[in-house]
Amino acid sequence: MSVLAAQLEFLLELDKLKAVLRRTRPVGMTRYENSAEHSWQVALMAMLLAEHAEPAVEVNRVVQILLVHDIVEIDADDTFLYDESAAADKADKEVAAAERLFGMLPAPQRDAFMALWREYEDRDTPEGRFAYACDRMMPMLQNLANEGIGWRENAVRFEQVIRKNLPINDAAPTLWQHVLPRLEAARDAGWLT
Repeated sequence: MSVLAAQLEFLLELDKLKAVLRRTRPVGMTRYENSAEHSWQVALMAMLLAEHAEPAVEVNRVVQILLVHDIVEIDADDTFLYDESAAADKADKEVAAAERLFGMLPAPQRDAFMALWREYEDRDTPEGRFAYACDRMMPMLQNLANEGIGWRENAVRFEQVIRKNLPINDAAPTLWQHVLPRLEAARDAGWLT
């Protein structure tokens, strides 16, 4: 297979990400968002909010990480952040998915995409940590704007939201300080148990 044919085949495979539904609803909508929409939105979020990253990040790298990080969900599906039991075999499924999906690409691109995905998963760089923070922040903002509908439907507890999203504070303390009082207000309003 030619390089171009492999690249085009991979692009068509990516279309399947549009069918992976998450448990978050777009603001003001009753339907669930899909993982492709989510990846696009968090990439834009990183562009808009990069000035709040601590330490400073190379924003283009963060955008690349965010555009790649959920591709594995084509095979592994989206694991709801607050579903502890579903997370048990998540890592194994995602590694297998990354190997298959990125393996469709010619070697240099395969390695580059795998490195971006690993950077998100490992969070060993400021860019990986900020990408993770954006990925955590957007669903919280959506839930806050939707009166906690996703949290209420899934009986999410306040303590879970704090524990799972606290890494935002490591990468962007300003963002965490902005959202924390809103989470407390959501708890007080009964949107979180």
